[in-house]
Amino acid sequence: MSVTKAETRQVILDTARRIVATKGYSAVGINEILAAAGVPKGSFYHHFSSKDAFGEAMMQSYFDDYLATLDGIAADKGKRPAEQLMAYWQNFYDTQAADDCQGGCLVVKIGAEIADLSDAMRTATKAGTTAIVDRLEQMITNGLADGSVSVDDDPRQTAEALYDLWLGASMMAKIHRSRDPLDRAMITTRQVLHV
Repeated sequence: MSVTKAETRQVILDTARRIVATKGYSAVGINEILAAAGVPKGSFYHHFSSKDAFGEAMMQSYFDDYLATLDGIAADKGKRPAEQLMAYWQNFYDTQAADDCQGGCLVVKIGAEIADLSDAMRTATKAGTTAIVDRLEQMITNGLADGSVSVDDDPRQTAEALYDLWLGASMMAKIHRSRDPLDRAMITTRQVLHV
């Protein structure tokens, strides 16, 4: 069975995400990714015009998967918006607490690094994080409408503040190799949302 160009491209992106989540972006070479993906070295430029374009595609692929997970949580009609929000934060917690609190969030791992390296990657990351906050804002708005959530600020500012809180907590969890920052973020989130 032959593999399509799109499938090979996705294998490269998925492999890169796993490696970059562990090592960072600058520390990983294209040859390392291609070897791990089982793709011939000379074929990289058949799939990406440059390392910058590759990095941008990697971040877009990451956010596509992340947003699909978030959309799945928000689509659970068996849960009220407050429960959907807390399911999202629990998923965030579980992901970031994994592997001795080394997590798998590419925003936490390489956000600051790529902001200075590549405007295309920075822009892709900005678009992805904005889309996350958009969805959180909608979930908060839905919670206000059904009374399952109460906030002291407007939904947008609350969504931004909570997402920022969790990014910071994830970074501190990595530094300290402790769930304590994530535990504090969960407590603060419940207080902010009054759930």
